Amino acid sequence: MKEAEDKKLRYLEAIGEAAYLTAGNAPQYRRIMRIFFTEYERMHFQLYKEDVLERIREYPEFSDYSMEQLKLDLETLVGWKNLMPIQDPKRVYTIAEYKNKQYRYTMSEYAVEIERMTVKLENLFMEGGNLSTNYFVRIENALREMAQIGGQSLEQINEWWGNLQEDFKRLNRNYQDYLREFYSEKSEKVLKSVEFVLHKDRFISYLQEFVGQLQNKSIRIENILKKLPEAAVREVLEKVIESEMAIPHPDAAIQLQKENGIRKNIYGKWKSLFAWFISTDQYPSESQKILDITDEIIRKIIQNAALIVQMQNWGVSRKDDYKKFMQMFVQCESMEEAHKLSAHVFGIQHVRHLKINQPRSTDSINSSVFEEIPSIYEVKPHIRTYKPRIQKSGFESKALEKLAQRNQYLQRLEEDKALVMKYIKGCRLDVSQIEERISVNTRETLLRWIAQANLTALGRGRTEYGQAFHLIRKEGRHTLKCEDGDLVMPLYILEFEDESYGNGESIHGELLD
Repeated sequence: MKEAEDKKLRYLEAIGEAAYLTAGNAPQYRRIMRIFFTEYERMHFQLYKEDVLERIREYPEFSDYSMEQLKLDLETLVGWKNLMPIQDPKRVYTIAEYKNKQYRYTMSEYAVEIERMTVKLENLFMEGGNLSTNYFVRIENALREMAQIGGQSLEQINEWWGNLQEDFKRLNRNYQDYLREFYSEKSEKVLKSVEFVLHKDRFISYLQEFVGQLQNKSIRIENILKKLPEAAVREVLEKVIESEMAIPHPDAAIQLQKENGIRKNIYGKWKSLFAWFISTDQYPSESQKILDITDEIIRKIIQNAALIVQMQNWGVSRKDDYKKFMQMFVQCESMEEAHKLSAHVFGIQHVRHLKINQPRSTDSINSSVFEEIPSIYEVKPHIRTYKPRIQKSGFESKALEKLAQRNQYLQRLEEDKALVMKYIKGCRLDVSQIEERISVNTRETLLRWIAQANLTALGRGRTEYGQAFHLIRKEGRHTLKCEDGDLVMPLYILEFEDESYGNGESIHGELLD
């Protein structure tokens, strides 16, 4: 059990073989791997570095590519396990050549699949999906043969299973690729364009034909699957597993370990095929989902086309009408005649009531619109991307106010320090010697210094003016008189280390009065 869990965790680790796709020298690595993959498809599985250099220099951007660069890149790809070196003793003619180790290089299995994936990604937009119904016919015929396939040879069973799964895979992939295009951002814009109206009938006919075939064929395949005996299905699947195991592989360890994987894979594919055509109480079948998606796409196409045609026809017809009405309005000889024309153009069928929150010039309900004073009302677009225009204005310089506030702040600091300095005698500040009533700021300053020193193990602190001091606590208590009340506190003495401190100097070195 633990080995199985460890194996699952290894599948989630980083894939080192894919590092060459995003490395710093990715163009060089990818060109080398593409050369190996092209030769691999031509059944040339092993290449010498001289062959790789000759082929890579055929590209203009690698015309000055050197053998030293190629050796370094090949060593890097070998380190990432994309290439596997094979020493070739046949080409060794001297001891020096033997020491240099002439290698042939071949692609690893991971590298082959990664390159296949990159080729598919490059042609992703060139290979579109389709809704071919031929796969339904072949799947139906294959399922009808399932009752007699159990008595045939393993090779025939393996071929039958491979054809069935290939048709099912292509059916599943093609409809997904085709229907996915209708849900992309680009398709949303195309479906709402005027040019799409010309081609809508082709799309609707194509989708409706697919829906009809899907409804007919899926019901027939569903009936076949329901009538298949469970024992017969299990017997055929076991023979399919046996046919897969009968295929020899060079690696004996893989041959022994793959039986469970093959069994799980084959039963999983059959379950997917079964769920594609047959619904359950919890989940609808995949064929039913496709019918719903296709109906929604047809409805969307018809709706968009109708709106586009309606807007197009409305815009063209009204444009011509407005031109004619403007000519008639210019030819009106009196205001009364212009009112009649206006009533005809903007009659009851085109009434729009506009209301704004602005005071009227008169409260009379009988006054005409033409008697009102004209006013301007700004109309803002109702879209999310609209941003109102920012009114640009200057700003006022407040340098003098800031300078005055700074001087006021410095003066207050001088006053606060002066209030504290007068209680320091001979580098000592004895709280018990303060008999007069002190201000709130002075009390907060003394308590802040005492609290700061009490937080240290040696009872030392430093004032905000930069002087260090040592705190001494004596026995007894003292009542400190303050402007907002009396404070009973322990007896503390602050001894300052700087002897010049307490002689009446200010923050800026000036003598206090």
